[in-house]
Order: sequence, then structure tokens, then C-alpha cells
Amino acid sequence: MEISFWKDKSKMQLDIELFSTKAQKLAEEIYKDQKQSKGKVNKPTQIRKFYDEILKFDSIIKSKPDDFEKLLPYLKMLNAKAAYALGRKLVSKKFKDFIFASSAQINTKEDFDAFKNFFEAFMGFYKYYDEKGQ
Repeated sequence: MEISFWKDKSKMQLDIELFSTKAQKLAEEIYKDQKQSKGKVNKPTQIRKFYDEILKFDSIIKSKPDDFEKLLPYLKMLNAKAAYALGRKLVSKKFKDFIFASSAQINTKEDFDAFKNFFEAFMGFYKYYDEKGQ
């Protein structure tokens, strides 16, 4: 599933369905990988580690907004962490692809905010599917 944050980036218009339909569909797809692996990949605690990392970056960016460009390489390092987690069979290829595709779109603070909010919506839906067990 291809996720694009922006409907029209030049006008700073987010995709209308980003935090609803698209976040829900991605959460459902990634949760299906967990079910198919009998709970071996995409455990909520593992997914939460990635989200916590995003929240850590958000805190740093809010306290030092002028340092965003200096932080960007470390943000992009999420790709390496996702690849490592995939290699250790902690996450699925779909989750790794989600991190890679999202990271590729982050070039500005606005891009990061869109990603952070999308990930938050994704986490809500993922928790729903995990609790529901479907």
C-alpha cells in the first residue's frame, strides 16, 4: 500500500483520508502479518518502539526547531532500524516498507509532522486490531 502524506504539498494540504481510511487500512494489513506469523512479527511492543522513537524526535524538534536539518539524518536512520528488525524477524516486510516509504517523504518539519500524526493514527488502529484479535 502506497502512502502519500500530501494531497497538494505546495498548498500544504494533507491527504484527506490519511489519518482515517489509509491509517486504518495499513494497520489492518500489518496486523494480518502478525496473525499469519502467529504473533512472531509486528508485536505491539515492537511497533511501539518505532513510534516512541518518533515521539522522541518530535520532542527534540519542538525544543530546537532550528536543528531540524541536523536531526534529519538520524530520522532517516529509522530505515536501518527497520531493516535490522526485519532481519531479526521482529517486523514484517510491510512494516519495513512503511517505514522506508514514510522516511523517503520526510524532508521538512511539516513532512515530519504529517508522518508523526499518521503514525499516531496507525497506532490507534493497530491497537484496535490487536485488542479485537481479528
